[in-house]
Amino acid sequence: MDVQEEFLSNLSPNALASLPYLFDFWAHPHQLAPEGNWRSWVILGGRGAGKTRAGAEWVRAEVEGPEAGDAGRSSRVALVGETLEQVRNVMVFGDSGIIACSPPDRRPAWEESRRRLVWPNGAEAQAFSAHDPERLRGPQFDAAWCDELGKWRNAEATWDMLQFALRLGERPRQVITTTPRKLDILKAILDNATTVTTRARTEENAAFLAASFLEAVRARYDGTRLGRQELDGEFLADLDGALWSGETLDRAVRERDVTPGRVVVAVDPPVTGNANSDSCGIVVVGAATEGPPPEWRAVVLEDATVHRASPMMWARAAVAAFHAHGADRIVAEVNQGGDLVEQVVRQVDPLVPFRAVRASRGKVARAEPAAALYEQGRVTHVPGLGMLEAEMGQMTAQGYRGQGSPDRVDALVWALHDLMIEPAATWRRPQVRTLG
Repeated sequence: MDVQEEFLSNLSPNALASLPYLFDFWAHPHQLAPEGNWRSWVILGGRGAGKTRAGAEWVRAEVEGPEAGDAGRSSRVALVGETLEQVRNVMVFGDSGIIACSPPDRRPAWEESRRRLVWPNGAEAQAFSAHDPERLRGPQFDAAWCDELGKWRNAEATWDMLQFALRLGERPRQVITTTPRKLDILKAILDNATTVTTRARTEENAAFLAASFLEAVRARYDGTRLGRQELDGEFLADLDGALWSGETLDRAVRERDVTPGRVVVAVDPPVTGNANSDSCGIVVVGAATEGPPPEWRAVVLEDATVHRASPMMWARAAVAAFHAHGADRIVAEVNQGGDLVEQVVRQVDPLVPFRAVRASRGKVARAEPAAALYEQGRVTHVPGLGMLEAEMGQMTAQGYRGQGSPDRVDALVWALHDLMIEPAATWRRPQVRTLG
C-alpha cells in the first residue's frame, strides 16, 4: 500500500487524471491484443470476464492517435451486434462501452439518426445489426468489432457480408468478443490460420463482480455444460461421431417429466482401489415403463461417482445412493472383480437386491442403444450432472476420446440396459382373454 501511495503521490494532476484511461497499464492479459500479423482476434470468455471492455478499448486503440486530434491506425469501424439496440446500449453506451472508456478530450459523439460514432479526429464507427446482414453491402471499413457473435441470428450471412466490407487500409482487422456457442461459423473463424484467440473464465474479472454472484452461479452451474460455456468460456464443439451431441444433452437437461416406477443404482467398479485407480462410476436412474416400450421414459437422478476409492468406500457410496433414492436394486459390472463385487456390497448391506452383469461387447456397442434412447427424447437429466454429460460428449463411434475410462457413462449404460433396453427386447403385449 505504501508503494502505491508513493507512486500515485508523485504523479502530476494530468497524469493522475489520465491513469484510468491507460488500459494497457491495468488490463488483464486476455484483454490485450496479441502481437503478430492476425486478421481476427477472438476473445472467448465467460459472463462478466471483461470481454466488452476489451472490445471497446481495442476500438479506442485503433482510432486514437498520440494526441486528441491525431489520426489513429483506423478511421472507419463497423460495430456489429445481435441487434441495433444491443450495439447502442452495450457497445456504445454500456458501462464498459466505448463512450464510458474514452477520456473527455477523445470522447466520440453519438449521432442517433445516422447510427454512428464520430471522434474528434474524424474517425467514425457505424452500427449494424446481425438481423439485417444486407446493410453491410456497400460500406467499407478498416476495422470491426463484433460483439456476442454466438447470439447472432444470421451469423454466417452477417459474417460473410462483413468480410467483403473489411477492405480498407493496409491490414484491416477485427475483434470478436463472445461467450462461446456451438456455431459452425464460430468454429470456422477459430480454425482459420489468420485468427488468434484469448480465453478467460469469469473469475479472472472477479474484482469487478459481486462475490455473491460468483458464489451463486458456481454453486448452480459448476461442472455443467452450461457452466463450462457461460463461466469458463469453453467452446463445446461436438466430436466427430459423438454418440451424444451437445444439443441432445442440452435438451435432456431442459426436459423433465418422468415419474419413475423403478429405480436402479448402476456401478462400474475400478479394477483396483488405490490412488492410481479409475473412478468408480455410480449412477442412479429411474424409469416409467407402463405401456408398450416406445412409451417408456427414464430420468437420470444422480451421479454419485467416487474417486480413488477403496472397494469398501465405493460400496458404501452405492448403498447410500440405493437408500437415498428408494431404489429397487444395485446393478454392477463384475468383469474385473467377479464375485468379490457382490461380496463387498453385501458387507455394507447384506439385504440389498443385487444383480451382476458382464460385458460381452465393447463399450461403444453397449452405449449405442442407450444413445438412441436420448435421440428419441426418452431420457432426461436432473440439473447438475455436468461431469457425466462431459464424459457422454466424448464417447464416439470410434471409442472414448477423453482421459482415463468413461466410468460414469459405463454405469449409465448399465442402468438403461437394466431398466429399458433388455426389458424392451423381451416385452410381450399383454393378451386379452375373451369369453365365448
